[in-house]
This record gives sequence, structure tokens and C-alpha cells, in this order.
Amino acid sequence: MELPVELFLALRYLRPRRTFVSVITVLSFLGVTIGVAVLIGVLSVMAGFQQQLTDKIIGFNAHITVAMTDGSVLYDYDKLVDLIQKQPDVLAATPIIRGPVLIEHAGEMTPAFIKSVPVDGDDPVLPLKKKLIMGDWELHGDSVIVGKEWSKRNGAFPGDKITIYGAAQVQSFLHRNDKNAVIALPEEPIIRGIFQTGQFDYDLNYLLVSTEMAQSIWGMKDAVHGIAVRVKNPEDAEAVRDRLNKVLPDTLHARTWMDDNRELFNQIEVERVVMAFILCLILIVAAFGLCSTLITTTIQKSREIGLMKALGANDLQVCGVFLFHGTVVGVFGTLSGTILGLAALHYLSAIRDFLLYAFHIQVFPSSVYGLPAIPALINPTEIAVIDISAVLICVLAALIPAVSAATLAPARALRYE
Repeated sequence: MELPVELFLALRYLRPRRTFVSVITVLSFLGVTIGVAVLIGVLSVMAGFQQQLTDKIIGFNAHITVAMTDGSVLYDYDKLVDLIQKQPDVLAATPIIRGPVLIEHAGEMTPAFIKSVPVDGDDPVLPLKKKLIMGDWELHGDSVIVGKEWSKRNGAFPGDKITIYGAAQVQSFLHRNDKNAVIALPEEPIIRGIFQTGQFDYDLNYLLVSTEMAQSIWGMKDAVHGIAVRVKNPEDAEAVRDRLNKVLPDTLHARTWMDDNRELFNQIEVERVVMAFILCLILIVAAFGLCSTLITTTIQKSREIGLMKALGANDLQVCGVFLFHGTVVGVFGTLSGTILGLAALHYLSAIRDFLLYAFHIQVFPSSVYGLPAIPALINPTEIAVIDISAVLICVLAALIPAVSAATLAPARALRYE
């Protein structure tokens, strides 16, 4: 198959001839390859981290929480639950108690949070029973289920007894000199099981108790902190929230899981944009290398350029030779970078283990990022944008030397020939 003369000459100039120009061409090709691979790898990991974080947050928190606007407790919540469940796109609603406590075990005091769940674990809003990894889901009477990381850090396992101090015990302490005050004793439940959500913060800081025990700990009698709501599609939670706020009394307000974690997700999105911008500099550096290669090539090939124009080649054809040169480097560098990036994502765990074993470098520690493994989400659209951008950067880098070569006068180029 015959190639266009522009492409034929571009491929000929790309052949290595053991010259300085060939070395720069190889370095430009490697720069594009590394830049594309790093962009795909880093952005995929950050997207995977955001997706994993979203799944963990939704898996442990309600899609929507209805609570008092002033932060007070909620009474007579049964009618409110019925009202919420009648709204479109609402699957279920249950009362919930959630707040900070102090836990005593083996003479050590640690802060934590309690979260009320149904005794049988069949919660239509938060099916946390599926997260149980040890022991039994037993919350009748004096029972509690703790997170895996909390259990590991405090050396507490099923069968051990702990002491929980909540708001009721704090109030008793503050009014200890009042003879008419009711003394609230701390709860002393037995650990029946251990759960694991995969989110480090939840597994470290949360304990699951029955609604009755949570009310006793907080001294709330028949009150709750709010209503947990589950909707059909978590992404549509904001629309459901707006409808709920229209039918709820002014003293109540609905918030979505996105509202509660907006700062976190905004921070992740800003980090993704900044990281993408910084990593694009690798491609720009490679483009500068390609541009310098083509400038050097036009100087070395000035005689050939003059001869081509003397034989009838127009400016567009001469310009096309060097544009094809940059395009070929960009296309093949992008393809190799894409393959390298996808391969690195496939062997991500092996690479992390190698770095830890060979260089004692701990990549993506779970104690910092809250996830047991490095997540990665491959987005074909994002990869396509990266590839197209890389090729366009290489073409633009080749444009200046290509125009310079096209405007070279044949008489000047052949003056000394």
C-alpha cells in the first residue's frame, strides 16, 4: 500500500540513526508514554477512591436524615415516619439515635459514637447485619456490636464486657449534689459481635446498640435524634430532600448524605483537578522535547526541504511532513502509555507489595485513607479524553517547526549546494 509522501518522509525521519536528534525523539516518545500512563493511573485511583468512599458512606449512613432544625430530640416520631414513607421515591424510614459516648474497657477510656439499629438487624434503611464478620447479631438486653478496628485497638472481643458513659451519666455527674436528681448508671453491655464496613473511620469509632439502650445512654426516654430515610437512587437524594422539606413542618429539616459530606467530596474533586493539571506538565515537557527535535530536524534537513520545494512541493506538503512526525510520536506514545497505565492498574496490589518489601515504602496506608486496598475505577471516557489531549499537545508542539519549514525559501536552502 502506497503511503502519502508526507507520511512516508515523516516515518523516514523517525528512523533511529544514532544521532542526537534520534535520542531526543526517543526521550519525547518516552515522555508522552510516561505522562499518559501516570495520568491514567493517578486519576483512576482517585476516581476509585471517591467511588469507594461514596459506597462506604452510603453503606453506613442514611441517604437522607430528618431531624429537628434546632438540634433537639424528636418525640412522636411514628406519624412522621408514616408521612415520610408515603413520599415518592422513598423506600423506607426508621428512627435513629446517634451520638458521642465514652467507652471504658480494661481500665482504659476511649471516645466513640453509638448508632442505634433494629434488634434483629433487618433494617430496611441500613442493612448493617451484612457487615457482621465475627460473633452473632445479638442486641437484646445488654448487648453491643463493635467495629473491627475498635476491637483490634482496644483488645476487646465477643464475650468481653464494656462500660458506656453517655449524656445521661454526664447530667448525673453535673447534678450529683442535687438530692432530687435521678442517678443514671452507665450501661455495661457485653460485646456480641464485630462488624466491618471497610471504612476505617467507621470501623474504629462506631458501636451498634439497640434503640432502647441508646435511649437509656442518652436519657431520652421515648425520643430519637432523627429519622433515617432510604431512597431508590442515592444520586437523586437531593430532589427527594427538597420534596420532603416542602411537606415537613418548619421545625424539621431534611439533609442528604451529600450535604453531610460535601466538604470532603469537594476537597477530593479539587485534588483531582489539581493533580491532573500538575501531571499534564509531564506531557507539556515531552511536547517541548518534541518541538526541539523537530526544530533541529528542520535545520539538518534544510537541503532536502529546499530540494522538495524546488521540485514542486507546496508549503502545505512540507508542513504536513513535520506535522505527521509529531502526530506519529503522539499516537504511538499515547498508545504505549495507555497500555502501560492499564497494566499498572491491573497489578496495583503487586506493585504496592513490591514497594513495601523492597524499599519499605507504604503506599496508600489504610490508617490514613480508610480503605483496606488501593481502589481504581477505569473510566473509558476519561481515558479517551487523556489520549486525545496527549495527541493534540504533540500536534501543537509540531506546528511551530512545521510552519517554519514550510516557509523556508528554496533559493536560501540551496544557496551553497
